[in-house]
Amino acid sequence: MSRNLFSRYIWLIDTIRRHGTLTREELNSLWRKTDFSNGENLPRRTFYNYRNAIEELFKISIDCNPATFEYYINDGDSHGESVTDWMLNAASMSNVLTDARSVSHRIFLEDVPSSRYHLESVLNALKEQKALNFTYSPYTRTNPSYDVVVEPYFLKLFKQRWYMTGRAVKDNTVKTYSLDRMSDVTVDHNSSFEIPEDFDGDEYFSDCYGIVYSRGEAKQVSIRTDSRQAKYFRALPLHTSQKEMVHDDYSIFTYRLKLTPDFVQELLSYGPKVTVIAPPELRAMMVTSLEDSLKNYKQ
Repeated sequence: MSRNLFSRYIWLIDTIRRHGTLTREELNSLWRKTDFSNGENLPRRTFYNYRNAIEELFKISIDCNPATFEYYINDGDSHGESVTDWMLNAASMSNVLTDARSVSHRIFLEDVPSSRYHLESVLNALKEQKALNFTYSPYTRTNPSYDVVVEPYFLKLFKQRWYMTGRAVKDNTVKTYSLDRMSDVTVDHNSSFEIPEDFDGDEYFSDCYGIVYSRGEAKQVSIRTDSRQAKYFRALPLHTSQKEMVHDDYSIFTYRLKLTPDFVQELLSYGPKVTVIAPPELRAMMVTSLEDSLKNYKQ
């Protein structure tokens, strides 16, 4: 598929979604303003071909309201929609940056190294429900683990790294692996598995900040921030459970979360801008970490 055709699909999805509903006349008016059109309308047959291709590629249905003859995006489940949005954003960004090669020396991006390591193999194993065999070298151990066999359940992108969660066959437990710590990855095409009916990927990490899973009970977390930091949390919440109580010169944010090490590290990264109010266990974890850091400077 040509990049130009792919860009047209993205434009059509994005345009209808931004406007909510559009008639063919309104859509043609917007189309004529693009570089794709040469000032001409979008042919009806081409429009229908694009709709079919979009549904096949992105699982996005462009439906028509027979009462108003307006077209709209028929969104599916919220999780599927978020994945589709991420794919479209990534594709849109790729198109924009490709057209900006002349100023590439003035564009600075964050690297996502794990997207280059084994992502395709893991995706294939996910789709075909086949086990993966690989060597794993975590940062917490000196020696790698060989011949690790995992039935992959889902993928998650977190802080510039891709992670795979699935059942480790040897231990018969659900574990999470970073793709950039994997090597010698192969898909066992002779294997097959079914994800247990009682396993819910959305629920698995729902009470966790990132990718560190805990069997502990979720706690009601309260933190205090200055008014400036509060603006950043409003724009990019720490967690989906985030709620805010606004005061004159500060805000109180509340969450329902398990007290995992990655959440503690995230709060510590904000320094004095964030103060933990509750629960007491989290305050103690913060204090202990801060005291340990001070010891490093006093020695």
